[in-house]
Amino acid sequence: MSGRRVACSGPYCKSGAHLLPAFLMTCLAFPVPTMAIDLAPLWNFNDPELSEQRFRSALQTATPDDALVLQTQIARTYGLRKNFVEAQAILRSIEPKIAAAGPEAQTRFYLELGRTFASAAHTPESQTPEAREAARAAYGRALEVAKAAELDSLAIDALHMFAFVDTAPQDQLKWGLEALGIVESSTQPQAIKWEASIRNNIGYALHQLARYPEALAQFQQAVVIREREADAESTRAAHWMVAWTLRALDRLDEALEIQLRLERECEAAGQPDPYVFEELEILYRAEGDFDRAGHYERLRKELVSGTDGR
Repeated sequence: MSGRRVACSGPYCKSGAHLLPAFLMTCLAFPVPTMAIDLAPLWNFNDPELSEQRFRSALQTATPDDALVLQTQIARTYGLRKNFVEAQAILRSIEPKIAAAGPEAQTRFYLELGRTFASAAHTPESQTPEAREAARAAYGRALEVAKAAELDSLAIDALHMFAFVDTAPQDQLKWGLEALGIVESSTQPQAIKWEASIRNNIGYALHQLARYPEALAQFQQAVVIREREADAESTRAAHWMVAWTLRALDRLDEALEIQLRLERECEAAGQPDPYVFEELEILYRAEGDFDRAGHYERLRKELVSGTDGR
C-alpha cells in the first residue's frame, strides 16, 4: 500500500520541444520585481472552468505583462482538465511576446509549458523520455528566470515540479531540499506559504527511501504549520502522513489513535476518507483483529465504489 502524497500543488493545494524558443539560454539581469497581479482570488483549483472565466474577465483591464500572465493561467486551467493540446496552443500563441516580457510572465510561461509535458494530471504512459526532457528544459528555464529575478515562490514552484520529471525518491529529495532552502531563507510571504507542502514532499521522499525517523520529523513539522494555518482538511492530511509513518516505524498504537481520531473528524466534517479506512484496515489486521479490519475494508470499498452500503 502506498501513502497519499498531499499538497503537491503548492500553497494555493505533468513531444513538443518546438515550443521552446531559441532564446532559451539568454543571459538574465532582472531587477527585483513585485508580482503585479494577484492570481489567488481568481483561482479555484476545484473548478478550472470557473477559473478560466475569471482570468478571461481580468484580461479586459490587464496591462500587457499581466495579460500574458493571465493567459498562462488560462493554459493551466486546460492542463488541469487534461486538455494539454489546447494548453500548448494558448502558450504557443503568446510565445512571440515572451522574450520582451518581464520575469514573472516569462517564469509563468515556462512553468505552464512544463506542466503540459509532466505534471500530476498526466498518465504514466504519457511520460515518454521526450516529454520528460521537454518538461525538464521548461522547468529549468523557469527556475533560472525566477532565481535571477528573486521570485522565490515561483522558483519553489519550479523546483517542486521537477519531482514529476525525476521520479526517483533520491532525486525528489534533492529537489525538495533545494526548495526548502529557498523557503527558509526567503522573506516573501508567498514563498513562506510553501513550507508545509515542501516538508510533506521531503517527508514522502524520505519515507520512500525507508528513512522513517527523518520522514516523521518532516511530517510533524508540516502538522505544526498546517494547524497554524487553520485549514482543517490539509491539517487532517498532515496528521495522516504522521500516522502512516508511525505505522512504518511499528508504532502501531500511536498510529491507530491518530487514524481513529481522523475517522471521527472526517465523519463530523461529512468527508469520509478512504485512506483513513485503508490505514485502519491495515492496522487492525496487523494487531490480529480481523473483524475490525474487515469492517474498514468494507467501508473503504463502499466509499471508493460510490455507495454507502445501505
